[in-house]
Amino acid sequence: MSVWPESGSLSDHKQLTSGAGGGRQGTPRPRAGAVLGFQVSGRAHKLSKMRRFLRPGHDPARERLKRDLFQFNKTVEHGFPHQPSALGYSPSLRILAIGTRSGAVKLYGAPGVEFMGLHRENNAVMQIHFLPGQCQLVTLLDDNSLHLWSLKVKGGVSELQEDESFTLRGPPGAAPSATQITVVLPHSSRELLYLGTESGNVFVVQLPGFRALEDQTISSEAVLQRLPEEARHRRVFEMVEALQEHPRDPNQVLIGYSRGLVVIWDLQGSRVLCHFLSNQQLENVTWQRDGRLIVTCHSDGSHCQWPVSSQAQQPEPLRSSMPYGPFPCKAITKIFWLTTRQGLPFTIFQGGMPRASYGDRHCISVVHNGQQVAFDFTSRVIDFTVLAEVDPAAAFDDPYALVVLAEEELVVIDLRTAGWPSVQPPYLASLHCSAITCSHHISNIPLKLWEHIIAAGSRQNAQFSTMEWPINGGTSLAPPPPQRDLLLTGHEDGTVRFWDASGVCLRLLYKLSTARVFLTETDPSENLNAQGEDEWPPLRKVGSFDPYSDDPRLGIQKIFLCKYSGYLAVAGTAGQVLVLELNDEAAEHAVEEVEADLLQDQEGYRWKGHERLAARAGPVHFEPGFQPFVLVQCQPPAVVTSLALHSEWRLVAFGTSHGFGLFDHQQRRQVFVKCTLHPSDQLALEGPLSRVKSLKKSLRQSFRRMRRSRVSSRKRRPAGPPGEMQAANTKPERTGLQNMELAPVQRKIEARSAEDSFTGFVRTLYFADTYLRDSSRHCPSLWAGTNGGTVYAFSLRVPPADRRMDEPVRAEQAKEIQLMHRAPVVGILVLDGHSIPLPEPLEVAHDLSKSPDMQGSHQLLVVSEEQFKVFTLPKVSAKLKLKLTALEGSRVRRVGVAHFSSCRAEDYGEHHLAVLTNLGDIQVVSLPLLKPQVRYSCIRREDVSGIASCVFTKYGQGFYLISPSEFERFSLSTKWLVEPRCLVESARTKHHSRPSNGNGPGPDKSLGQTRNSGSQSDGEEKKPGPVMEHALLNDERVLKEIQSTLEGDRGSCGNWRSHRMAVGCSLGNGGAE
Repeated sequence: MSVWPESGSLSDHKQLTSGAGGGRQGTPRPRAGAVLGFQVSGRAHKLSKMRRFLRPGHDPARERLKRDLFQFNKTVEHGFPHQPSALGYSPSLRILAIGTRSGAVKLYGAPGVEFMGLHRENNAVMQIHFLPGQCQLVTLLDDNSLHLWSLKVKGGVSELQEDESFTLRGPPGAAPSATQITVVLPHSSRELLYLGTESGNVFVVQLPGFRALEDQTISSEAVLQRLPEEARHRRVFEMVEALQEHPRDPNQVLIGYSRGLVVIWDLQGSRVLCHFLSNQQLENVTWQRDGRLIVTCHSDGSHCQWPVSSQAQQPEPLRSSMPYGPFPCKAITKIFWLTTRQGLPFTIFQGGMPRASYGDRHCISVVHNGQQVAFDFTSRVIDFTVLAEVDPAAAFDDPYALVVLAEEELVVIDLRTAGWPSVQPPYLASLHCSAITCSHHISNIPLKLWEHIIAAGSRQNAQFSTMEWPINGGTSLAPPPPQRDLLLTGHEDGTVRFWDASGVCLRLLYKLSTARVFLTETDPSENLNAQGEDEWPPLRKVGSFDPYSDDPRLGIQKIFLCKYSGYLAVAGTAGQVLVLELNDEAAEHAVEEVEADLLQDQEGYRWKGHERLAARAGPVHFEPGFQPFVLVQCQPPAVVTSLALHSEWRLVAFGTSHGFGLFDHQQRRQVFVKCTLHPSDQLALEGPLSRVKSLKKSLRQSFRRMRRSRVSSRKRRPAGPPGEMQAANTKPERTGLQNMELAPVQRKIEARSAEDSFTGFVRTLYFADTYLRDSSRHCPSLWAGTNGGTVYAFSLRVPPADRRMDEPVRAEQAKEIQLMHRAPVVGILVLDGHSIPLPEPLEVAHDLSKSPDMQGSHQLLVVSEEQFKVFTLPKVSAKLKLKLTALEGSRVRRVGVAHFSSCRAEDYGEHHLAVLTNLGDIQVVSLPLLKPQVRYSCIRREDVSGIASCVFTKYGQGFYLISPSEFERFSLSTKWLVEPRCLVESARTKHHSRPSNGNGPGPDKSLGQTRNSGSQSDGEEKKPGPVMEHALLNDERVLKEIQSTLEGDRGSCGNWRSHRMAVGCSLGNGGAE
């Protein structure tokens, strides 16, 4: 219970409502200065009516405390960047850079080392190049502009900042292709950029000011004049396809033209040292480490080796090869030729597959010592690079890793281990390997459960390489995570993925598949990627992205995990509810199936949606980890919309659009089912795939509501002349009261008709041990809230532990509450005698929470889309309520209880409601007085899918999807911030001392173009940096992709942590809000 006074204390309230002189006590009397010039007749009554709009007096102590408790920050993006378009790598810094089509640049090094920058133009990033040995990089956008970025150390941490921008311009009247940049080469001098263009000219720009050096331009005419006579007439130049600096001599540059001509240009003498002429169109060029050999790749799927000599005559290729010929092949677009200490060089190239049979494959081939593998990716390859020896004086390349940026994932392949296995990435996880359908957050995981999950996941990762992550530049200065957190994501293919959400990097720990329980078209034991040893081409599937689902009915809709008992409940699209338990050993057993008929007492209803999934008969083999032991199949097999699990009572509750039920998973028996269908709920019987007929009905209802609102507004609006008279009369009042602060007007809630569709849709389920029948005895109870504003309460009789298997669990309906405005119920919560939310099941037994106060009276909080209402228990009499204010049309979409700790006082904290509306605003509302504390704008109101995917944690954090592959993480708390703090130094600055871990002063803030890695000091207002969401503002395809997998209100309330308190409760026990 807070010892600090709420905003608007009782004493302030008395000052505003106490009066002197005539009239009843408590009637406000206007001050003389406020009514100067008013006529006394009729004015006092008007002012008394306006009293309720006056904002209570502000308490300075409370305002200071708010600053210590609440602060909004978008901290980090988890997942894979949406629509990547460019890849860059710095061998000296060991930093990877990824550019996107929306103009974002993201840098990654060692786990926890992350930076993000955003171009002002939001144009696609076409190329990224690091300057040799520098903490700088250059980006090329699709508008032909160049941008220089720097990693600068400020306040002990590094920041990514944009320094300069430049657009190459030709002479007046020149064609755009004359300066359209195709290739960028940062010279080893660190001062020059060589820019190849579509016109065949190579321009030179000086850094860091982007000053064009026109006297050093290598024009196509100059090259042509210095070629032998036979080479001049055979080819026209066209565009520059390749620029490479000599590995040993910085005065020589290789220039490759698209028609097949390659020249080595002497920068000092401005002459052609040698040239090579191919019969095929050139795609790319690589230079051997010693400079004695170049390798070209071509549009016909071939690559050629050319010796470099000083002879004037044109050399012939030493060897020409078409790896997947002789039939027509696709172009080889990029190639690496890398020498090794033992054996033949590595040849690594992209493309070149047989056009007729494998032209649609996205492949990168690796050839070495007689071994050849074509790595087959499920999405388009954007670019790739090879990590090799950095020292330029080394005699061999000795490559050790292949880094491939595909459109939907990043794949790293170990080139030193036999078989070339993949390396599991610690970040850039492909969250959308199958489309995300729901998410669930659990905080402060016990060590024992954490170790079991990691052990189960390690068995699944046996195929990965044991190589340490090779991209390990920079140093993470962020403090270690204070606890272990899990983020669970449900997917369209029936899998649940367990992610380590404790820190900056979201790392996959374990994957659970529910498809094995059911009969699907594909046998889960089949290896579709298996191929015989003699097959040609030697394809091997790599990566985890697999957008195809065998059956959309497998999709996971709700997840609930008890971190103390290890019980897990998952529910799906076809009405399936699975209860699983953790097992360290593989097992083979049958999954018991129980049918729950939610329409058993109804007649005349016929389900028109999809059929149920057929369960496998007989024993099923399950890997170590979470193993299902019972399946509850709802009938009709509609989408499960809410789920709750009470591991202490061994009960699981589930709800659909037809009703809800309670199942005893210890005795494997159904306790009861309750049908919530209204006679008009015909849409609930059609399912998600057959709602075309309902479109006209929905439109009719929308128009009816619009007409009703117009009629009611006309009734409230006064007629013309009287209205004008009233406006004239109130003008002096407004003049006299212009200095008074007015409270926002609470919107009138319009009652909804019981005929609105889906009134029986069960939105939330909640277990509580509280006073339901009388004030002398408390008992277990189950609460359910529906879309029609109805709350059902059932009292439960759970036998004691010694008779738990002998006596059945009994349930009896005790209460039914109908909200007058019939708005959907999105959350239910019971507060104990100290107005603190009831603890989670088994939380008290594990000494992680105080026992709830069962002496004082309990309170019931019901959150609908339009208001918050507190009732006393057991009488269920209304105590107080809060209607949504602010803009018209605001509705609650997500709500959760969070514990906010003070950033100054270690032992002080408060419980509050975190509320997300359909306008994308997040509000914090106090408990139990329902006083609004703070309000932040978080998600764009147009981003319906982002709002639908939001999940709150228990300690003031949250996640929501900003693209199909990325979660945005945000914080409402000043105490807990999960954000990158890191340091990257070039070789020349590494002798400087490094700050201690996380204790250095905060960095200076940039101009809003980069996300900084530092955090602010206590009480300091943090300037918002750019986030990936800003880069996706105008990309409606992103919203459509997410919305295609998220139907309506999905997600669950999650958790975060407090230093000393582990209390707090998700509204609805993780059910749908």
